[in-house]
Amino acid sequence: MTYKFILAALLLCVSQALFSQEISEKNLLKHVTYLASDKLKGRGTGTPQELKAAKYIAKQFKSIGLSPKGDNGTYFHKFGFKKTADPHGGIDEKSPQVYSQNVAGFLDNGADNTIVIGGHYDHLGLGYDHNSLDANPEGKIHNGADDNASGISGVIELARFFSENGVKEAHNFLFLCFSGEELGLIGSKRFTEYPTIDLKKVSFMVNMDMIGRLNADKRVVVGGVGTAPDFVPLFKSMTTGPGIKLDSAGVGPSDHTSFYLKNIPVLFFFTGQHSDYHKPSDDTKLVNFPGLKQVLELAVNAITALDKQPKLTFQETKANEDNTPRFKVTLGIMPDYTFEEEGVRADGVTEGKPAFKAGIQKGDVIIGLGDMEVKSMKDYMKALAAHQKGDVVKVKVKRGDTVKTLEATF
Repeated sequence: MTYKFILAALLLCVSQALFSQEISEKNLLKHVTYLASDKLKGRGTGTPQELKAAKYIAKQFKSIGLSPKGDNGTYFHKFGFKKTADPHGGIDEKSPQVYSQNVAGFLDNGADNTIVIGGHYDHLGLGYDHNSLDANPEGKIHNGADDNASGISGVIELARFFSENGVKEAHNFLFLCFSGEELGLIGSKRFTEYPTIDLKKVSFMVNMDMIGRLNADKRVVVGGVGTAPDFVPLFKSMTTGPGIKLDSAGVGPSDHTSFYLKNIPVLFFFTGQHSDYHKPSDDTKLVNFPGLKQVLELAVNAITALDKQPKLTFQETKANEDNTPRFKVTLGIMPDYTFEEEGVRADGVTEGKPAFKAGIQKGDVIIGLGDMEVKSMKDYMKALAAHQKGDVVKVKVKRGDTVKTLEATF
C-alpha cells in the first residue's frame, strides 16, 4: 500500500469523523469582539490592557480544562525586556524595563511528545511604538482584530476542540499565546530560551497569525512546509476546504521563527495582508468569520493527520535569512502574499507614499520596477534594494488587461 494511498484514506476518515465536534463561529466572534474592543486599547505590550487580555485568555484555558503551564503553577510565563527606541534598530538601554507575559495551557494526553499551537495576542496599543502605518497614529486605538485577535481566537477554539472532541490524541498539546511579537518576537524568543516543557519532545509548532481575512479567492498561505518532509505531501493531498498556497521557509515575520531556530518543524497559517494592516481600521466588523472557521478546520485536519505520525523530523529550509535583499526605500504598497501569478499585486496602497503619489491603485500588479522585471516577491525586493532615497523610477503595472507605466519618486 503506497504512502499516498494511506494518507488519502486517513484524511477521508478524518474528514468524516472530525466535525461531530465543530469549530464554533459563535465562539470565534466572542473572542475577537472582546480582544479587539476599545476597552483593551490595542493590547500594547506591557500595558494594563494587555494584561487584561492575558487574563481573559487564561480564563478561557481554565474553563476548557487545560492545565497551567507557565511559571510556578500559573498560566503566565513572565519576562522583562528593554523596549527598542527604533523598531528597525537595537535595544535602547536607557529605556525603562517592560514586563509582560506569555499565556500557556497544557492538554496532557500522557504522550511522549507534544504539539505546540500558538499565536501572539499583543498589538500596537495607541500607536506610539512607530509600527503603525497610519499617517498620524499616536493616540489612536489600534484594535488589531485580524492582527492578531483572529489568531488568538483560533488558538482558544482549537484548545476547546481538542479538549472536547472525545479523542485522546497520540500527542500532548501546548497552547501558547505570545506577548511582544510586534516588538520583535520577544515573547516567543523568551519562551524558547526558558521553556516550561522539554523542547526536544516537541513534534512541531503551529502558528496562527492574521487568519481572519480569507479573501475572495479563498486561499490560505501555509508557511514552513519545508521544515519537515511530511508537510508538503499532506497539504497537496487535501482536496476540500479553502485553496492553499504553500511556502517552504521556516523563517518569517512571526513567532514560528523562534521555534524553527530551535530546530523544531513549524507551520504558519496566514490569510494575507490588507489595507487595514497596522492601522486603527483593523476592526472586528472586517473579520470574515466563516472564512476563519474554514482556516481552523484546515488546521484541524492537518494536525489530526500529523498526530498519527511519529515525531516529525526537522529539516532546514533552503531560504536563508541572510540572503534577503536589504533595501533603504519603500514603494508603500501592501503586497498580496496569496497572489500566485507573475508579478506582485498591491493589496493596499499607503496614502502619501511613493506608490500612492505615482497613481498605483489597489489591485494593480507590479511587473516592472526601474530596469528590473518583476515576476516574484523576490524580484520586487531585489529591485527595491537597487535604489536609494530620491531616485525616480518607472513602475510598470498591469491593471486589468491594460499595462501602464507610472513614475515614482522614492
